[in-house]
Amino acid sequence: MASSALPSNFALFFSPIKKPLQITTNSYTPIRCGPRDNRGPLVKGRVLSIEAIQAVQSLKRAHRGDQSKLDDLLPKTLSRLVKADLLATLNELLRQDHCDLALRVFSAVRSELWYKTELSLYADLVSALARKGMTAEIDRLVCDLEAEGSVRCDDKGIVRLVKAVIAAERRESTVRIYGLMKRSGCGVDNEYLIRVLSRGLRRMGELGVADKVDLECGRFSKGNLEKVKV
Repeated sequence: MASSALPSNFALFFSPIKKPLQITTNSYTPIRCGPRDNRGPLVKGRVLSIEAIQAVQSLKRAHRGDQSKLDDLLPKTLSRLVKADLLATLNELLRQDHCDLALRVFSAVRSELWYKTELSLYADLVSALARKGMTAEIDRLVCDLEAEGSVRCDDKGIVRLVKAVIAAERRESTVRIYGLMKRSGCGVDNEYLIRVLSRGLRRMGELGVADKVDLECGRFSKGNLEKVKV
């Protein structure tokens, strides 16, 4: 009996042991690229074409070198760009705070046949110039905007522009923008904008202009804005 049981015991002893099923899941480690040079982190949804990237890099290299070469390179580089790439180049230079180059590119943008005044773009320019302390350039930019005449009404754009100029503490430019608002009829019925403009002017010491803003826009400021009864 012992001999008959031996094979079955051997079979039990030497039978392969099944390992428990292991389920593996794919995992990944997100990689975040830190800023190089003075560039900020990539913004979600911001995609630059190869042409725009090459334009930005070429202009930056030329700007660090001989300025006469930059004068020759600018028209050659920018004339090859389509509208979307030209605007992307401008916005990327602003994002990197290369304001001198951005102003040159903006001049090329304004010379294009498709160009129409975009107040949000002016607001971006003013904010970037303010970060670099280029206050004289802000005033010149607002004069250029004023020279374009009446602008199409863009409530969001005019609010951003007024706030940017006030944040830069440019008193004369703020008054100029208010004059442009009146001539274009842009934002004069926006209660929030008028309140921002009035308070900004008062903070900069332009009390008379602030009162005029309140009155001409049908409001009179006494702590809270109240309707003027004529």
